[in-house]
Amino acid sequence: MSITRNLERICNELPSGVKLVAVSKFHPAESIAEACRAGQKVFGESRPQEFEKKVQALAGNGIEWHFIGHLQTNKLKMVLPHAALVQSVDSARLLDAIDEWGRKNERTVSVLLELHIAAEESKQGFYEEEILDILFRAGSFRNIRFCGLMGMATNTDDEDAVRADFARIKGYMDYLRDLFPELSDFRELSIGMSGDWRIALEYGATMVRIGTAIFGERLSD
Repeated sequence: MSITRNLERICNELPSGVKLVAVSKFHPAESIAEACRAGQKVFGESRPQEFEKKVQALAGNGIEWHFIGHLQTNKLKMVLPHAALVQSVDSARLLDAIDEWGRKNERTVSVLLELHIAAEESKQGFYEEEILDILFRAGSFRNIRFCGLMGMATNTDDEDAVRADFARIKGYMDYLRDLFPELSDFRELSIGMSGDWRIALEYGATMVRIGTAIFGERLSD
């Protein structure tokens, strides 16, 4: 099945107001261009060098780029000038570095805070109490726009476990929005990938990150 048909099928199932982020990492620029011709304009990348090369190769296509992978502080200059949203802020050190970059470059950077909800210890992200501490100090980050949360469910075939993960992040998102009504931009919930995005919709996802179901299997790791 073609990229165009995959996109049509997925978009027909997405409710209005839910943004599809096409995860194009490890796929060539030609595949992204095909998706663009089919009307898809939001793409997610996870490696800074690959991200920067694709931004340059696909300039002029009206793409909204999201960075969705682990970002090292020494790679900010490859990503931040081009990213409409950094979905994967996973440490206080990274947050501070992004804020400093924004100050020096006179930019406000839109971010999601990555919540660690999956059972795997290898997953990146903040714990609930760490996010709470950051948002209590949100005003001190003058060059950051806090836009919401990002999370990944446990990689398992156990649907109950996936639902429990999504329910936890949805509950925490609701709690934060009630606690910090002054953070008017804090409304995005990026959960759900190729294997579980339909479940994520039941738990309030405003963004879903889908790669394999659009582009097929990755070309490399």
